[in-house]
Amino acid sequence: MAFLQPRFPLAQLPTPLHRAHRLEAALGVGPLLLKRDDLIGFGLAGNKTRPLEFLLGAARAEGADVFVTGGGPGSNFCPAAAMAARAAGLDCELVVWGDPAGAPNLALAVAAGATLIPTGDTNREAVDVLVAERAATLRAAGRRPYAVPRGGSTALGAVGFAAAAVELAQQLDEEPALIVLAVGSGGSSAGLMAGLAAAGLDTPVLGVSVSRPPAEIAAHVQELAAGCAALLGTPAPRAPEIIDARGPGFGTATRRERERARLALHTEGLLLDETYGAEAFSAAVDQLEAGSGPVLYWHTGGLLPATTSIMKGTT
Repeated sequence: MAFLQPRFPLAQLPTPLHRAHRLEAALGVGPLLLKRDDLIGFGLAGNKTRPLEFLLGAARAEGADVFVTGGGPGSNFCPAAAMAARAAGLDCELVVWGDPAGAPNLALAVAAGATLIPTGDTNREAVDVLVAERAATLRAAGRRPYAVPRGGSTALGAVGFAAAAVELAQQLDEEPALIVLAVGSGGSSAGLMAGLAAAGLDTPVLGVSVSRPPAEIAAHVQELAAGCAALLGTPAPRAPEIIDARGPGFGTATRRERERARLALHTEGLLLDETYGAEAFSAAVDQLEAGSGPVLYWHTGGLLPATTSIMKGTT
């Protein structure tokens, strides 16, 4: 299908899809397919590149001169947005909660030219409101802002993953039984569900929530997916299935998740972060062990802080 929305190209597509034979042998279960958005080819932005192509496309089409969004110290979207805005010729301002000091992701965002606007507290839920307020302030000062919520999770941003679903459909030899991916702000899973419906694939998507209660994020994903489908003029997608992987807290994996992430590193060379990757990958392994194969794990990529216990081998 054609995607008619303005698009600013950033990614090297399609990202690879391959079977994890060595990992299957080590786990004793399979088949396991890997969709490699960690190899998307734009900085270390991973899957965040996909919504940003459409968000920056819209910003440029509207004549914006500054891209305004936000997140926390561990946000993958913040540095991705900063790099994408610079590539598109726009300034970038990031409203950030928590302590930005020493955060590798935010340091990269600053290196890419972004201006950080700390909120002064740890309330991540307030960021989207403050992003809108910052955009209003800039507009009053004569700037032309384009504002998006955390993670770029809008119906338009979700179009990036709807396009990814069509990309996947063209790569598959046969439909997997299940697709597993991490869920933060919800845009990726929403777009994927809308795109699968558009492509005529009935593959269920298992979202692995790393930051919000499943019922809360499921309602948000469903709303975004419906909005994405409306933009595309395609059938409404199925209801999402979300499981809870918040564990010890946002950005902290369990011992089992870390052990499985190290196994993926040792067998396939996969780098999985503790905020999204380790949790979602472990959930994919759980599904394989329960006999749900073949499972496709969507590796969303993103930054991997050097201090992660996965790389240090600690538990």
